Amino acid sequence: MADYRKTLNLTDTPFPMRGDLARREPQWVAEWQESGLYERIREVSRGRPRFVLHDGPPYANGDIHIGHAVNKILKDIIVRARTLAGFDAPYVPGWDCHGLPIEHQIEKLHGKHLPADRVRALCRAFAGEQIERQKRDFIRLGVLGAWQQPYLTMEFKTEADEIRALGRILDQGYLYQGLKPVNWCLDCGSALAEAEVEYEDKSSLAIDVAFEVHPNHAARLARACGLTHLRGPAFAVIWTTTPWTLPANEAVCAHPDFVYDLIETGKGALLLARELAPACLQRYGLSGPVIGSASGAALEHLLLRHPFQARDVALICGRHVTLEAGTGLVHTAPAHGTDDYLIGKLYGLPMNNPVADDGRFVAGTPPLGNGELSGRSVWEANPLVVDELAGSGRLLHSESIRHSYPHCWRHKTPIIFRATTQWFIGMEHRPPAPPSSPTHTGDEEPTLRWRAERAVDETQFFPSWGRARLEAMMRTRPDWCVSRQRNWGVPLPFFLHRESGALHPRTAELIEAVAQRVERAGIEAWFALDPAELLGSEAAHYRKMSDTLDVWFDSGSTHSSVLRGSHRDELAYPADLYLEGSDQHRGWFQSSLLIGCAIDGRAPYNALLTHGFVVDGKGLKMSKSKGNVIAPQKIADTLGAEILRLWVAATDYSGELSISDEILKRVVESYRRIRNTLRFLLANTADFDPTQDMPAIGQWLEIDRYALAMTRQLQAQCEADYERFEFHRVMQALQTFCSEDLGGFYLDILKDRLYTTAAASHARRSAQGALWHILQCLLKLMAPVLCFTAEEIWQLQSTDRRDSVMLHTWQPLPAPADEAELVDKWRRLRGYRAEVMRALEELRIAGRIGSSLQAEVRIHCAGEKYDTLAALGDDLRFVLICSQTALVHDSREELVCAPLPHAKCERCWHVRADVGRHAEHPGLCGRCLDNLFGAGEERAFA
Repeated sequence: MADYRKTLNLTDTPFPMRGDLARREPQWVAEWQESGLYERIREVSRGRPRFVLHDGPPYANGDIHIGHAVNKILKDIIVRARTLAGFDAPYVPGWDCHGLPIEHQIEKLHGKHLPADRVRALCRAFAGEQIERQKRDFIRLGVLGAWQQPYLTMEFKTEADEIRALGRILDQGYLYQGLKPVNWCLDCGSALAEAEVEYEDKSSLAIDVAFEVHPNHAARLARACGLTHLRGPAFAVIWTTTPWTLPANEAVCAHPDFVYDLIETGKGALLLARELAPACLQRYGLSGPVIGSASGAALEHLLLRHPFQARDVALICGRHVTLEAGTGLVHTAPAHGTDDYLIGKLYGLPMNNPVADDGRFVAGTPPLGNGELSGRSVWEANPLVVDELAGSGRLLHSESIRHSYPHCWRHKTPIIFRATTQWFIGMEHRPPAPPSSPTHTGDEEPTLRWRAERAVDETQFFPSWGRARLEAMMRTRPDWCVSRQRNWGVPLPFFLHRESGALHPRTAELIEAVAQRVERAGIEAWFALDPAELLGSEAAHYRKMSDTLDVWFDSGSTHSSVLRGSHRDELAYPADLYLEGSDQHRGWFQSSLLIGCAIDGRAPYNALLTHGFVVDGKGLKMSKSKGNVIAPQKIADTLGAEILRLWVAATDYSGELSISDEILKRVVESYRRIRNTLRFLLANTADFDPTQDMPAIGQWLEIDRYALAMTRQLQAQCEADYERFEFHRVMQALQTFCSEDLGGFYLDILKDRLYTTAAASHARRSAQGALWHILQCLLKLMAPVLCFTAEEIWQLQSTDRRDSVMLHTWQPLPAPADEAELVDKWRRLRGYRAEVMRALEELRIAGRIGSSLQAEVRIHCAGEKYDTLAALGDDLRFVLICSQTALVHDSREELVCAPLPHAKCERCWHVRADVGRHAEHPGLCGRCLDNLFGAGEERAFA
């Protein structure tokens, strides 16, 4: 038997079947760094329309985790896709460098009570080390960017520009100093931003406390309840889970519209909200008749006695009171709660805060009958207060409950609300409008809340649900406390008068003078500054502030310090896109929005993209204690960063992103299918030079033109999905195209023509022309995601080792003149073909044939189906991948598949009656003889 294998066009490619990604990727990363690929992309992109994705800075503390990897990979996909779409899309990565977590690390490493300047020096060095570690991991993921010139919030220039941004907000009138309750962490010894608070379950002592109605107001209560008099004492009952705040109580609050019943019990007449009264009485083990009722509004200004201090408090009205739990009457301590503060401000209540920074009651706090509160922590005070109430008969009930309570996100410990003098950006402040202001109406500028709500309206959201989330936060968020009591942070560079506390009248000028010093020597310049250097003889009358800015102000002001900084010419303001996790509606998205609106009256971004959190395969949050953490470094070192990138892109990031070893195995299989498709395209165009061998598209075989039309549809769909940031749709389309349109259809049909026709025949060159265009298109479409694989193939194709797919752009594919007719015709043919494939598979399963080439297909049909199939002539058998077809015009449709009795051609494996008729080549069919020794077969369609 002759060996005809060498007569087939079995071309090969150096592109290996196995990617060996984990080993080879670091080499490619090093090459990109050494060749300055990112910088060369900037050069070729110069002059294009600009697209700026501003990087939300990760915190410079600890190794990156899977959430970091998702975030950076999504950003890289977008930047690469925008570059290929013809934009100048720079990517300047950044790091958040100040703040308590780094300061806390220094305390753990070097101990507490270090000199402040020593703490700052250690923090700066530690942040630099963390940045280098994280940077290596980000680069390893294939992320292109200005890694040698990232922006750092601890850069001197950035620190200085942050101070200038604060000065502009002060000039706009939105910054003020005030005594207000703030989230206070006892472990941090500092105020916390809203984004630094997380809610966890906590056990608390819940108590019901009776506030006696002052005897002088008993008659007034009786009249309000429709009574002539009261037979004994009456009590307004409150419920609270923070007994320690009762020493600061200044009022009891009722809802003006609720109905309150006065119920006669064995412990006096109790005033309770009607809806909650039955549950309350059951809790107290009491019963009794309702002797009167009144609305909350009718009870306003009723005087009550504090339950254990010798003073009186008022009953007031507020619409924040609910019927969700408790008694319908709320204990009000303006120093220890936001609602309490706001209602207290409305009624002019005192701001009584007996709790110091360390969470202990200050000296002079009125003692309890059972002991001193002074020097006690708030947690130690709880049982003392309860015992005091029980002893005086004012405690109606106490029990431990489990409820959601605010915790410090760093220490994971419960926080408290306490009033302190801090600096705030006011949401409701209405600064006077200067005459030059575009919003000037002669009165006042809009509030910051109004500006922020308008800015949200003008922002595009991906996914769309992000809008409602940010809108809700803007409607309800309190004033932003921006001052902190730490060492490692950008200072509030203010000089306050020692007696009045007022800012120095030349504050604007002084801020710029400080900024210039910080620009030269960093924030250390402020802390080392002798006030006399700037104030001269006035220095004795002013004190220099030591507070630092909230770290969210650092990152939130980077649009001012980085996007518009003179040292970042490649960037622009506003950014086209901010992209972060869904928690950043409370964090960076919001802080950036508020600072942008305070300074410029608009958001610093045109669009926001939100991605979800990573969970394990069961949907559980990742935790070291659960043992379900998957590190991106491990994936890169074992499977390759390409697999991680494919997983990110193929997952719908708008919800939670599930990952597990099993999920990654499926991603690996998807990658292999794509890689094998690319390898087939490469191998079968290895001897094809598009500059010399490309036939005119009008001369291509029909199925080749259809394949081009399919590819054009794919490109249009993928480009649109990239623009909408719907990467999972891109990957679905690419995988479907590779497995179904190519592998399951076009390439399956094409193999015979590629392998058996003459190497330079028109039939083969037509196929290769289509494959070449398909390959170029696929490489560019996959390059934003499968960056390593795309570059590997691009290098194999290019004669210039410095060339890169990222130095090119998406280009429209040439269109067949009969594209619409082709798509419609071959859509029908694929449907008919699917019927035949199912019938042939049944024949194979029954053991009657080994492969479809051993069968004959007979089709009885009429009408459009007959006309479509008949138009293919003998090419129909190549489309159906069988050795013989028969088409019978018959109104009664029938499909018959049967084995053929003929011999198999040793070269093309078709089973044909003419095999063996040639004496010299008895193992060949007539078609192979013609392709080898004759003029070659003619094909028109497939």
